[in-house]
Amino acid sequence: MENKLLTLLENDATLTPEQLSKMLDKEVGDIKKLILDYEKEGVILGYKTLVDWDKTSREYVTAIIEVKTTPQPERGFDRIAEKIYNYPEVESLYLISGGFDFAIVIQARTLREVALFVAEKLSPISHIQSTSTHFVLRRYKDKGVIYGAAPEVDEREIFGE
Repeated sequence: MENKLLTLLENDATLTPEQLSKMLDKEVGDIKKLILDYEKEGVILGYKTLVDWDKTSREYVTAIIEVKTTPQPERGFDRIAEKIYNYPEVESLYLISGGFDFAIVIQARTLREVALFVAEKLSPISHIQSTSTHFVLRRYKDKGVIYGAAPEVDEREIFGE
């Protein structure tokens, strides 16, 4: 049941304990306790709304920055990661395999702000060897949600059934 509850919440954080209890055939009190326990244990880290900012007047750019580093003795990549994820611009940070060590996702108002982030904040961090910046041109799918997809049409409505 643990995985089912977490999956339901991950897909729709607006589900109430009452709705979840019906879906999982459990008592409302048990569901509330489980959710509270998951929050206290850090299993549930937060609740977010996924917004398609392209449909608003907000101007922004999303960049994915690959970073090559030299791991530090005893702390490996953790110290460098801590420095990077504490910047408010950093939306996501991943340790990755391949030619680079980290993938950073940031949002900024302009391309210049991204360039300044790389030049003034990332580059001065010791043990960073190189970076490669990529700009997101269009989102098709993010966190399991398809952007800009046409709403599904019930074919029975089209043919008058």
